[in-house]
Amino acid sequence: MCLIGGDGASASRILWRMLRQVIHRGLRASFYWLGLFVSRHPVFFLTVPAVLTIIFGSTVLSRFKPERDLEVLVAPTHSLAKIERSLANSLFSIDQSKHKLYSDLHTPGRYGRLILLARSGGNILELADQVLQVHKQVLELRVTYKGFNYTFAHLCVLSHRDKRCLLDDIITIFEDIQQAVLSNSTFHKVPLSYPNTTLKDGRVSFIGHQLGGVSFSPNSRDQQVKFARAIQITYYLRNLSPVVQDIIAERWENEFCALVTRLSTAEAPHPTDQLHIQSLTSFSLWRDFHQTGLLSKGEVLVSLVLVLLAATISSSMRDCLRGKPFLGLLGVLTICIANVTAAGIFFISDGKFNSTLLGIPFFAMGHGTKGVFELLAGWRRTRENLPFKERVADAFADVMVCYTMTSSLYIITFGMGASPFTNIESVKIFCQSMCVAILVNYFYVFSFYGSCLVFAGQLEQNRYHSVFCCKIPSVEYLDRQPTWFKTMMSDGHDLSTHHDSVPYQNHFIQHFLREHYTEWITNTYVKPFVVILYLIYASFSFMGCLQISDGSNIVNLLASNSPSVSYAVTQQKYFSNYSPVIGFYIYEPIEYWNSTVQEHLKTLSHGFNKISWMDNFFHYLRVVNVSASTKSDFISILKGSFLRSPEYQHFTEDIIFTKNPKTDEYDIIASRMYLVARTTEKKREEVVELLEKLRPLMLINSIKFIAFNPTFVFMDRYSSSVISPILTSGFSVLTILILTFFLVINPLGNFWLILTVTSVELGVLGLMTLWNVGMDSISILCLIYTLNFAMDHCAPHLYTFVLATEHTRTQCIKLALEEHGAAILQNTSCFVIGIMPLVFVPSNLTYTLFKCSLLTAGCTLLHCFVILPVFLTFFPPSKKRHKKKKRAKRKEREREREREREREEIECIEVRENPDHVTNV
Repeated sequence: MCLIGGDGASASRILWRMLRQVIHRGLRASFYWLGLFVSRHPVFFLTVPAVLTIIFGSTVLSRFKPERDLEVLVAPTHSLAKIERSLANSLFSIDQSKHKLYSDLHTPGRYGRLILLARSGGNILELADQVLQVHKQVLELRVTYKGFNYTFAHLCVLSHRDKRCLLDDIITIFEDIQQAVLSNSTFHKVPLSYPNTTLKDGRVSFIGHQLGGVSFSPNSRDQQVKFARAIQITYYLRNLSPVVQDIIAERWENEFCALVTRLSTAEAPHPTDQLHIQSLTSFSLWRDFHQTGLLSKGEVLVSLVLVLLAATISSSMRDCLRGKPFLGLLGVLTICIANVTAAGIFFISDGKFNSTLLGIPFFAMGHGTKGVFELLAGWRRTRENLPFKERVADAFADVMVCYTMTSSLYIITFGMGASPFTNIESVKIFCQSMCVAILVNYFYVFSFYGSCLVFAGQLEQNRYHSVFCCKIPSVEYLDRQPTWFKTMMSDGHDLSTHHDSVPYQNHFIQHFLREHYTEWITNTYVKPFVVILYLIYASFSFMGCLQISDGSNIVNLLASNSPSVSYAVTQQKYFSNYSPVIGFYIYEPIEYWNSTVQEHLKTLSHGFNKISWMDNFFHYLRVVNVSASTKSDFISILKGSFLRSPEYQHFTEDIIFTKNPKTDEYDIIASRMYLVARTTEKKREEVVELLEKLRPLMLINSIKFIAFNPTFVFMDRYSSSVISPILTSGFSVLTILILTFFLVINPLGNFWLILTVTSVELGVLGLMTLWNVGMDSISILCLIYTLNFAMDHCAPHLYTFVLATEHTRTQCIKLALEEHGAAILQNTSCFVIGIMPLVFVPSNLTYTLFKCSLLTAGCTLLHCFVILPVFLTFFPPSKKRHKKKKRAKRKEREREREREREREEIECIEVRENPDHVTNV
């Protein structure tokens, strides 16, 4: 029974092996016939891609539109913060209260914001005249629309109480300081505490975001301000009509930026020469985000020229017949026209350009040129004595199976990135566009580039020069010519050595790999150093993976020298002491007069700096010595006296009353207060942590409340949202490789590919973290690309090794390096040369793209040429069975030769014994 079971398992393995071989040979045969079909109709396959490029490329310029809404691109699409924003807006209009919901960079609606910084380390409090001079010029700004002039007074957010423009309280403070100076006093006579200060009208105002770089008077009990470096003033514009008002507000913002530019660049002396002025408006972030695409135009063209040169040089040989410099050039042009076609398809389908799409040409080039160089290497491996059409078909059969597999994995991984699982719209748009680009690249490589290969093969078969396209003279004619002419027109036969049985092996990269590198890397004394190198690589990668940081800051995607980045840096330096103002909205009726509820609210807001009507109301009750422990007393005092006092009237906007028609009493159905947390230099991380602590309380607390700030829309679940594409893509690749274990000829190829890709991915992730790259949308897209780039380059290398039938693993790894090493080196060098110009684009987005792409290429190259050649000589698959089979075949051939010799001896003996028979024959 055991023998039967063993025989059954052995038979099952044989059947699976036969099935895998049938599938593999069927795929090779299919691509062989595809190559034959392309070689028989080269003009058709050359013309169709060219026509498609013209049709779709013409739409790029006519339908080009930029995406103008940054929230749509970089904020999580589905988040609780957006639901909370809708709920908060339904209770208290966010547009009317945005002056209270201070946010660093994500203030809703239209606005203009200034930071006024005292030069040479001066005290901004001593420059009240200059500050108010700037403020006056802002108020006097005029924009014209349809013959009417508009100033800030026509566009500002109005107060409900007196219908006057809402301005920051720091303006009132500086007016008081100016009055004190005019009355021969000093600014110290104006009481100014921090972060809460009491104004002339009795109101308590929070100025933690309006005054920066503060130091206090010694021995002051209420933190009296002695010195301040900067102030921040925001001018809020209202939204009335969706079209007209927005046009006027946009023009006012443009004039606002122009005013700041004039004041900043004016030559001294002028009224504000002691102030350094920076500005931010609602469109500043979008402008500086879109600026990356505009700044990188020249560098992208330089990159294209460099890749064309690198591909041309790397495809050249001294052999003027077999060298194919123009095929390298045409290969890059093939990918370029494929990208133009893909861009046309994107814009025809109502796509809108954003700067994150800048990485698609580089990523598509990295994959497309790999297929081009593999086809060129496959052509060099074909037999020269075959007709050129069959050589093209053999190259297709040899290369296109693996190229199809890697292209499919590209589409699967980026397709998962474009799925509903992805919560970042910019990542989803990029992945959709990348899938289209890969499909078009694949079609153009086997059609357009295949046709170019056919024509180049025909020229080679007819012995035409690979550069000048003229007939190569005969050897006798060349012998009579000068050396320079002989060098230019030589077909390479005189260059062949006893090692070079195939003339194509004279290619300088293949020659270097075969004669020098493979012998060195497989040397026994080199292997220990490679193992140590890998341990160092793994240690740094692991260390980096433990330090992954959140990259949700929008500044990471902006042009580095832009006004928005400078503003954000100054803001972080002087105004990072306090978090954005968090709106605390109680959206269900509660018993505010109940002491237990009051204590509960105090517990929830403990540790925050509060701007609350409740605290002021209870303070008012203590001052007037009145109790309000019942509902009727509480409501009557609140409505009757507290909210009518001048210093407390502004709290009317924070409470929603409703009248009960049955009892004729008022109820509080909703209210709000504002919370501000103390922060340090890591302000953003602390706000994210604060939101994560508040979110569970919102869901389970007995008091139904929400906490909202416009910044939360960009922060809420950003880490999980930005990581999910790489997780889904990685899981999909792992699943595909595991499921295809039984469809490939040797499952160990898939196993090694999984290990290699994992090692490369973790290496890039860890090293990019050590290189100060956070987890933002660009780095995540690069990590998805790393998966594919590693598979693209390691898969042919590994499968050649596991399928090789040489005697030893060392010989197999040498064979794999000789067959695919040249294509890997050509493509990686072109990719690295192509991304080099990105260093000179002054943008954080391109810096991130360059760093991640360089690490991707470097780690992949390290594995293909250093780590795998050494580790594969230690571990399975074993080559002993091939050795045994070859030894058995050799013994069988020796037996056959022995039998043949015995037969010849017998015939000779018979001939000697019967010479007459031989004569008759």
